[in-house]
Amino acid sequence: MSTVDTAEAQEKELQEVESVVIRFCGDSGDGMQLAGTQFTNVSAVFGNDVSTLPDFPAEIRAPAGSLAGVSGFQLCFSSSEVFTPGDEVDTLVAMNPAALKTNLRDLKRGGTLIVNEDAFDKANLQKAHYGTNPLEDGDALAAYRVHKVPMTRLTRDSVEGLGLTQREADRCKNIFALGLVYWLYDRDATPTEEWLTSKFSKHPSIAEANLRALKAGQNYGFSTESFTVHYEVGPAALPAGRYRKMTGNEALAFGLATAARLANTELFFGGYPITPASDILHELSKLKHFGVKTFQAEDEIAAITSVIGAAFGGALSVTASSGPGIALKGEGIGLAVMTELPLVIINVQRGGPSTGLPTKTEQSDLFLSYFGRNGDCPLVLLAAQSPADCFDMAQEALRLAVNHMTPVFLLTDGYIANGAEPWPIPNVEDLKPIKVVHPTEPNANGDGYLPYLRDENLVRPWAIPGTPGLEHRLGGIEKSDGTGNVDYDPKNHQHMVETRQRKIDLIANDIPEQTVFGPESGELLVVSWGGTYGAVRTAVDRSIKAGKSVAHCHIRYISPFPRNLQEVFGNYKKILIPELNMGQLRLIIRGKYLVDAKGFNKIQGKPFLVSELTTKIDEMLS
Repeated sequence: MSTVDTAEAQEKELQEVESVVIRFCGDSGDGMQLAGTQFTNVSAVFGNDVSTLPDFPAEIRAPAGSLAGVSGFQLCFSSSEVFTPGDEVDTLVAMNPAALKTNLRDLKRGGTLIVNEDAFDKANLQKAHYGTNPLEDGDALAAYRVHKVPMTRLTRDSVEGLGLTQREADRCKNIFALGLVYWLYDRDATPTEEWLTSKFSKHPSIAEANLRALKAGQNYGFSTESFTVHYEVGPAALPAGRYRKMTGNEALAFGLATAARLANTELFFGGYPITPASDILHELSKLKHFGVKTFQAEDEIAAITSVIGAAFGGALSVTASSGPGIALKGEGIGLAVMTELPLVIINVQRGGPSTGLPTKTEQSDLFLSYFGRNGDCPLVLLAAQSPADCFDMAQEALRLAVNHMTPVFLLTDGYIANGAEPWPIPNVEDLKPIKVVHPTEPNANGDGYLPYLRDENLVRPWAIPGTPGLEHRLGGIEKSDGTGNVDYDPKNHQHMVETRQRKIDLIANDIPEQTVFGPESGELLVVSWGGTYGAVRTAVDRSIKAGKSVAHCHIRYISPFPRNLQEVFGNYKKILIPELNMGQLRLIIRGKYLVDAKGFNKIQGKPFLVSELTTKIDEMLS
């Protein structure tokens, strides 16, 4: 065979597809998050729309090769707009038997399965509770296109001569797998090559080893007869502008720092580390040059009280936690409501109760955030809908807190916090201003300074302690309206409780009216909140295209609700509320609006699949 004939024989068919779902999975030390993140970055640079779902093990040091220690990273990249990381997986990369066993059920029939066959030894098969080797069982994987790749051996061969230990060499096998999948989906590896060179600039041999492993993976895909086709996913037609990939926690940090700059003041963040909220503290600690001060407290109670103190001193103040930490903050949040100080509490929800599922997503803290304090204790409650939306909602939370002198809850969840999507970098002039006003003179009526003298929106002034002539007292004991003096009178207590509630109710005039995706009236309205947005939007869109009378209402403002929400509900015959809990928003809406809303509930630590929702929509319409 001539050289030309050989080259033609090695040419692989290139097929164009609209979107692809990939999942990398292996031990928590196998670098699956890194591989998934790099593939996401490369796809975003190329111009695809992307949506990701990292999946971390709950155990910090689960035994290597065990089912409990599997870490995964799923991403959907597409030439059209996507709202979820996908239902079924098109390509599954499994680095060991445990990863295969825990993830194979999500690979679609006929999907591509790439396995590191070197890891399928007797010890690893036993840890994964396999009686026989599935790679040698003709029936176990018959429904898939299986590619058994000796990744460990090929990686070691590719780095030979660099003086690495076997352990150091084996740590490059995730990059080998990444290179192979880059070839499979016709990705340009240049951004990853540049990242590796920069990341290991002080360790040239490690950098060279990873670069060799990356190239070896690409070469394997090109040269092996196992792969007869590879795929191309074109760039998406996204709105014009500059984009960067952003996780929810990153977007929160950027949004909070931006709000402080818009207000021309400093931001104080007091928090205690807890999964999956810790990254907000980590990201903000990098932004000291933007006037951000971060404080890692000794516990959750110290965190919330530090934020109350900072707000009393006139700073934009924020804390963040997850369910168990929010429970500990409850008394402090009540003090912030009683003193009517502006601050933001971020709750990145995870599976509960108690320690629950620390690394899995859930929406079960709505009751905790809405009601979870002693006494009638109202505050503002917002919920971000996606990773990129966290940037906007962080600013909105601080704006409402300052404008209305109230604590504000901002809810996200583990899916939003760790997931990523393209974030359009905004124009500064398009951002809403945040105006901070601290009085410097006593009240004009000659009564001295009255800390609870209210304006037409029942908002009290925000005086900085130590301002001459504005001395005042704040505390947790009920006080007299206007003066702030301690007041145990029964009628005064009722007046103050009702006043605090009316102040929150009036904020409905300062938030947008509720919008609906789809027909303005019809048979079914699907209502969502938080991280269910993407799956519900996709399911409703598919149902509308199938000719069904259905619309989508996604609520970002929960306390108070948008002022036109009852009118929206009245335009549809049936209401469905899917939630990752037992029906918390449904209960609130049924109680407030007396509508016969039906629930669809999933509490598995995983987001909704689009197919689950379309099936439920069909059931409601039948």
